[in-house]
Amino acid sequence: MGRNNSEEQFVPGVESGNGGSFEKMPVPKPTKYKKTTGDKVFSVCNIIFMVLFVTITIYPILNTLAISFNDGIDAVKGGIHLIPRKFSLNNYRSVFAMRNLTTGLFISVARTVLGTLIGLLFNAILAFLVSRKRFLLKKSLTAFWVVTMYVNGGMIPVLLLYKNLKLTSTFWVYIIPGIISAFNMLVMRTFMEGIPDSLEEAAQIDGAGYGTIFIKILSPLCKPMYATIALFIAVGHWNSWFDTMLYNRLSTEYTTLQYELMKLLSSVTSQSSKSDPNSGDGANIQPVSVRAAASIVTMAPIVCLYPFLQKYFVSGLTIGGVKE
Repeated sequence: MGRNNSEEQFVPGVESGNGGSFEKMPVPKPTKYKKTTGDKVFSVCNIIFMVLFVTITIYPILNTLAISFNDGIDAVKGGIHLIPRKFSLNNYRSVFAMRNLTTGLFISVARTVLGTLIGLLFNAILAFLVSRKRFLLKKSLTAFWVVTMYVNGGMIPVLLLYKNLKLTSTFWVYIIPGIISAFNMLVMRTFMEGIPDSLEEAAQIDGAGYGTIFIKILSPLCKPMYATIALFIAVGHWNSWFDTMLYNRLSTEYTTLQYELMKLLSSVTSQSSKSDPNSGDGANIQPVSVRAAASIVTMAPIVCLYPFLQKYFVSGLTIGGVKE
């Protein structure tokens, strides 16, 4: 009896009168799980909860966007939800007509990019050091950095220190003081401690040093955590304006976008309180609408960046999920 070359699988069946043959048995259909009443109720409640959660999350953004495109005087009346009642671009014209907008945008982008890269590098190196079990000063340095999270010297001593270090009225006052963050370093250390030690031991047996282990072994495994910390650092640099007011208020060449938007909002608020709402002289520019336009301009770069880091961001939040 010749061998059947077909890919179909046969199992012994009922012997026929022609000397025995094999019949193809029907493949049993997978058992379909039947949802109980409790499962159906849970699914409905879960869907309702998620819809409400998404609505609560997205509505403020859409409302701010609608107000930013609405006429200033009309926006003061309130009642604007998702669609502008009286469409106008005057709010954005006021924002983009700022004198130092280009300079502030360039400095904000530069400090965000450089600050994120440098901060991520130095925090990762320190986290790698204190996560090694053979490092003698591991506990002492960790305790020292934890103390700095709760105790600081105060605003005036810090300002005097930066002045003596020649950091004021320079671009590097945005970068150098914030290179090390105790919180970010501890998060990185926790993630690295969850990586199996057997990977490091195997690399050391093959002759790898700590630099090779950090760059070629741990760093590829820490990509989700790096993306999460990078997003935290970038948002902090992008939204910062108080340090500009303290250290570079008189240096317009080092101003930031957030500080310029804050000055614009302050000037619009003072002008609005002095002007007559019924007069046409600048009355269509109101703090409510300008604040909304400034918020959208500030928010747009981060909103555009987040989708590219979302998968790493979600994975990076599961700190310590790697088990040996």
